[in-house]
Amino acid sequence: MSEPQLSIRSAKAKELAHALARRTGMPMNRLVEQALEHYDGALRHENNRHPIDAVWELAAEGRRTVPAGATSDHHDLYDDSGLPE
Repeated sequence: MSEPQLSIRSAKAKELAHALARRTGMPMNRLVEQALEHYDGALRHENNRHPIDAVWELAAEGRRTVPAGATSDHHDLYDDSGLPE
């Protein structure tokens, strides 16, 4: 019994599959399977994320642009009683 066929009419996909097959020595059908499995896993991971994860990622991204040693301490704006100067 023969394997079912998958036909994709894309010159770019064919070029990428051939290049990867040459580099890895793997057959193109296995490369396509692995690529699809990887993409499926990535989508599943993305769907299982908690919405707050996106907030934490944005916070981490924003933090990368803050100069070293910077703080959110604004003590210089307040007097000893905690009132604005």
